[in-house]
Amino acid sequence: MRVVDTFETSSRGMLKLRQMVLLFVLPDYISKFANHLRTMRRTVFKYIFFGSGIIVFILIILIYRILYNDNVRPKRERAVLLIPTGASYSDVSDSLRTNFKVKNWRILDWVARRKNYPQLIRPGKYIFDHSINYPGFVNILRSGLQTPVNLTFSNIRTINELAGKVGSQIEADSSRIVAFLTNPENYRNDDFIRETIISVFIPNTYELYWNTSAEGFYKRMLKEYTRFWNKERLAKAGEKNLTRTEVAILASIVDDEVSKPDEKPRIAGVYLNRLSKGMPLQACPTIKFALNDFTITRILNKHLQVDSPYNTYIHTGFPPGPIRCPTIEGLDAVLNAEKHEYLFFVAKADFSGYHNFSKSLTEHNKYAALYQKELDRRKIFK
Repeated sequence: MRVVDTFETSSRGMLKLRQMVLLFVLPDYISKFANHLRTMRRTVFKYIFFGSGIIVFILIILIYRILYNDNVRPKRERAVLLIPTGASYSDVSDSLRTNFKVKNWRILDWVARRKNYPQLIRPGKYIFDHSINYPGFVNILRSGLQTPVNLTFSNIRTINELAGKVGSQIEADSSRIVAFLTNPENYRNDDFIRETIISVFIPNTYELYWNTSAEGFYKRMLKEYTRFWNKERLAKAGEKNLTRTEVAILASIVDDEVSKPDEKPRIAGVYLNRLSKGMPLQACPTIKFALNDFTITRILNKHLQVDSPYNTYIHTGFPPGPIRCPTIEGLDAVLNAEKHEYLFFVAKADFSGYHNFSKSLTEHNKYAALYQKELDRRKIFK
């Protein structure tokens, strides 16, 4: 019985000893283990962070190479991309496939959609003569940075001719231009009528955008017309008691009558002299306009009988409007017309393009007879 008690007492002592050891040792062990775990976690995090950084860097390099090294390239030396007003994203995509080479169409489409281009399509004429990366290409289209058009027209006699010439260079076709310009309501507030509207369009080269409408074209030309008629030119017209339209009418006749620029101011002076005396202008170009036949090379007596307000052999004063788009040269020739006493002129018989000028009808008839004789000799009868 004593032995058992002694054993039990010894066991209890060992248990208490172990408990005491654990009580003092275990916290330190746990602390060391926790520190070890924290150290391992930091190490793992460092590797994860470093590895993620490498992955992100690689992805950035790949994305950069795809976006900025892959290019949109013209299929030819120069690609012209026309985006009509109201075009859809699908329409633009079809045009792109027709005119450009693209390494990865899906990436280009992704870039376009990320930049919201399908909702920001801007019409215009875009010209590319070199390759360009995807973001740069989309930015140009998205911003509407189209290439301006150098619109040129000259030697225009009628609205139909003007529309045909201009309609081939801008979005508005010839039929829309004709429809706009033949409707006087479109420019009544600008003090023009159907017969005088042609005077607005002064032949030259103008920079404008391809996606110009018929109305936009007219407004741009009206702006240029207003700029042309500065204070100096208006003052010169006023000194001659002429309106801008009357100057344009005379200029259109002078332009059609004269092939030599240095003669234009002198012939303008002849017409002004005739007007001041109440004489008919008797301008052959107006007869061609009245007959709507500009192939006539010799005005005959039968031509002079045409019943038209543009027949300046019958009617005195100005015809209803210009017979062509008056040139800057012709307009300035009228504004700076020579002051002289000539009332007649006729082409020289040497066909040099110059004219003989006369103060009297007798002298004029002599020069006219020489010219008619040369026409007969050359067998020019119509």
